Amino acid sequence: MSSPAVTAAKAVRSSIDLNGYDPVQVKLMKERCILVDEQDNALGAADKKTCHLMENINKGLLHRAFSAFVFRPSDGKLLLQKRASEKITFPDMWTNTCCSHPLDDFEQEKVEEDQLGVRVAASRKLEHELGIPRTQTPVEEFQYLTRIHYLAPSDGLWGEHEVDYILFLTRDVSVTPNLNEISDHKYVDKAELQAMFDDSNNKFTPWFKLIARDFLFGWWDELCNRKIDGKVVAKRLAGVVDGTKVVKMV
Repeated sequence: MSSPAVTAAKAVRSSIDLNGYDPVQVKLMKERCILVDEQDNALGAADKKTCHLMENINKGLLHRAFSAFVFRPSDGKLLLQKRASEKITFPDMWTNTCCSHPLDDFEQEKVEEDQLGVRVAASRKLEHELGIPRTQTPVEEFQYLTRIHYLAPSDGLWGEHEVDYILFLTRDVSVTPNLNEISDHKYVDKAELQAMFDDSNNKFTPWFKLIARDFLFGWWDELCNRKIDGKVVAKRLAGVVDGTKVVKMV
């Protein structure tokens, strides 16, 4: 916890009043993210409020995250969600199936070997946000692809600065939305997603746009090209990407 960015964050984290925001979302801001350097080495922990204030992000504060993409095995369609209006950061935006953080609050989510911590966190948050039972998202079936480092303001006050683990999962899942987290969801194929991007009425999270711009459609093609018995299987993408390095994206 001795880096200059962490010291600066501690100095300002109590200066922002959360009155006026949704109380459920405010409570979640007390969860503790895992702080990392640009090589994804763990440095300590800080609450979500501290991690997501642009004042701290502009000083270099960086934390660990994941982006999960759940595909339907039968047709390879991707499950999207639209973030609820109650969200403090990036409300009312379409994004991939689930995006969140492994937490310092849970010992298992700090385990780095085989990306276990982020896999466990992904299963937990798919249940929390979309109501998908954890039995339908087995930790061992997530396919890790790579990590991206990106910075994205949400508004003048909040933003994201993350080393983001990209996880694919192919499963039939039962969705029961948590309406405090998501306001809509849908399955799309590649053409349908591109049409959504082309429609100026739709807003998208910046990390989803970055991943789609540089990686998603190519990986999606590989997923569809490597079917087993007519079904897409995420684990077939093992080795497609060199996941040993953090990819810095702008």
